[in-house]
Amino acid sequence: MSLRPRIVNFDETWAKILETLQSVVTLKKIARAVWNDRFSDVYALCVAFPEALGEKLYAEVKNFLENHVQSLYEAISVPDVDILRLYHSHWMQFSKGSFYMNLLFGYLNTHLKKQKQDYGEISPYSISVCPDAMEEVMDVGALALDIWKRKMIEPLKTMLVEHVLIEVKKDRDGEDTHQNIIHDTVLSFVEVQQYQVKGALHLYEEVLEKPLLEETKSYYRREAAELHADNTCHLFITKVDTRIQDEDLRCTKFFHPVSYSRVIRECEARMVEDYIPYLQGECRQMVKDENRPDLAKLFKLLKQIPCGLIAMVTELEEHITKTGLQSIKSIKFENGPQQYIDELLGIHRKFSELIKDTFKDDAAFVSALDKACATIVNYKHDPRRSSKSPELLAKYCDSILKKSTKNLSDAELDEKLSDIIIIFKYIDDKDIFQKFYSKMLAKRLIHTLSVSMDAEEGMISRLKHACGYEYTNKLHRMFTDISISSDLNSSFNDFLSKANASLGVGFSLFVLQSGAWPLGQTTVSPLSIPQELVKSVQMFEQFYNGRFNGRKLTWLQHLSTGEIKVSHLKRPYIITVTTFQMSVMLLFNDKESLSFSDIQEQTQLVEKELVRTLQSLVDVRLIAMSEGSDPTRCTYSLNMDFSSKRTKLKITTAVQRETPQDTEQTLSSVDEDRKMYLQAAIVRIMKSRKVLKHNSLIQEVISQSSARFTPSVAMIKKCIEALIDKQYLERREGTKDEYTYMA
Repeated sequence: MSLRPRIVNFDETWAKILETLQSVVTLKKIARAVWNDRFSDVYALCVAFPEALGEKLYAEVKNFLENHVQSLYEAISVPDVDILRLYHSHWMQFSKGSFYMNLLFGYLNTHLKKQKQDYGEISPYSISVCPDAMEEVMDVGALALDIWKRKMIEPLKTMLVEHVLIEVKKDRDGEDTHQNIIHDTVLSFVEVQQYQVKGALHLYEEVLEKPLLEETKSYYRREAAELHADNTCHLFITKVDTRIQDEDLRCTKFFHPVSYSRVIRECEARMVEDYIPYLQGECRQMVKDENRPDLAKLFKLLKQIPCGLIAMVTELEEHITKTGLQSIKSIKFENGPQQYIDELLGIHRKFSELIKDTFKDDAAFVSALDKACATIVNYKHDPRRSSKSPELLAKYCDSILKKSTKNLSDAELDEKLSDIIIIFKYIDDKDIFQKFYSKMLAKRLIHTLSVSMDAEEGMISRLKHACGYEYTNKLHRMFTDISISSDLNSSFNDFLSKANASLGVGFSLFVLQSGAWPLGQTTVSPLSIPQELVKSVQMFEQFYNGRFNGRKLTWLQHLSTGEIKVSHLKRPYIITVTTFQMSVMLLFNDKESLSFSDIQEQTQLVEKELVRTLQSLVDVRLIAMSEGSDPTRCTYSLNMDFSSKRTKLKITTAVQRETPQDTEQTLSSVDEDRKMYLQAAIVRIMKSRKVLKHNSLIQEVISQSSARFTPSVAMIKKCIEALIDKQYLERREGTKDEYTYMA
């Protein structure tokens, strides 16, 4: 076939095209050869000589489609017909036919678009065939759908929508409906505008969706009222949940996706939002009873409603707080930290599981748990004192990390340390925890009581992750000192070898930085070092001063320990004792009995410390005390009848026990540290801001301090006054509430 333009008889060619066109719109079978010939005929008309006949062909096609759709409309609009079924049948046939027509007239579409472009009036869906023609023409497929819209949908839209809503109501009432018919009819309101770039959903939203939403509103308002009147809250929320799930499924069966959320939202508004006061009132008892199934259903209903969960979140927070406070108020601290911390962890674990299972870890409920736990953990049993939680948590850590007969496995230990951090994050007074923890860590390191150095470092790493490097800086330095001391002992032994000196005793020590170790709080008794140890002390000081010129060593004998061998009994024993106990025991090398005054004169221990030291030796029956109520007037002698099943003994534990006075001293030092911390924070802030109002300064100080503790406004004011006295700050002239930094 030649593609060259030629003279074409329009009437004969159109007759052939019309015959095929009638088969296409009714989806009748067409032979492939005939179909191919029609493509050629359309092309021939578009490029006909001497005048292209594309415009005339377009006009004939348009006229045919209008007449065809008009005849279909007349068939549907007669009385007593099943309008949805008939409309659906004709629409499915016509929509498919319009697709094939668009393919058949593909060259005509291209031809007219090219003419439009040549005239400088480009439009994706409409073109003009000549400069003077103002009538817009569309692709044949779009033309067919537009004619369907004008000739079929516009006249029938009220009746179609009415029948669609009747069928939807039947489905809501549980009656059988024809899903495909409703679905395809509804989507026809969208598909007739599928060629439009903008406003493709306008007809659907205006004509069908608006009445649908109104009908949904009315239907579920009635439905909710009946359910509320006839059912308990449990049955009400169960049935409402079922109805909403059914409506969600119904939307996917019948409507366009744009309507899914809108219909469901209308359903939820009528069945849930309208009953928020009722549901929130019932919520309190559900939370109190921890009724997980009903709470889960209620959560599912309320989470889609704006601000719907506020009451439930508040109720849960109050319930957790009340339950937790009741649990910890009855605990006796004298029994140790174990029960207290286990109770806190039990509360957190219980309600964490509830929130996970019932509320799917929703952020609002997790936040409520955090607020409630913070209230419980920071509860003050005595309003005049700080919370006991930091101290007890530090003691709990000590019991976990200290060697004992019930050491945990690595997995159990790691789990315990993770649990500790859970409670630690809720503590406001983290500086109190730090103070107690560092004291107990020092004892574990000095007396080698740690269950594992890896566990100690793991705990410090967790604290660092929670509070930052500054919080754990001193703890890291303590570990560094232990490591350096090991190297220092090796160097000291090399020094002794080179000097060809023998100490006569085994001797090792820790050299600790005074700024990192919390060891200066206890009043230390003086001690006259036993003659057996004098050479060791002198040699080490000679070694250390030669290596580190200018450093000063302060000996902490009250923290030192040693091993002595007892050889005066039936069999020898090796006993681990404190330095104070060792000093007393070594006196019995020369005499079997000594008076209290003789012992005190030779050891130079203060009376209180000496009484405690002698009592610890008497308690284990290593020495005997003469009869008398006053230990300072008694005579002490070696117990020649001492015996033990073990050959190695340790009698240092009584000396290491924490006393109430030590606790008070620790808390007092925390107050002093806080004052220094606040003063430093105030200076930093004022140095950067130069001038600042009183309230702004207070707020910034509280903000900077919140990671360690929550300072009182009164304490901040005292620190400001102290800095004014030290001439770091001054009040600005002419104002009462403004400060200036003095460089």
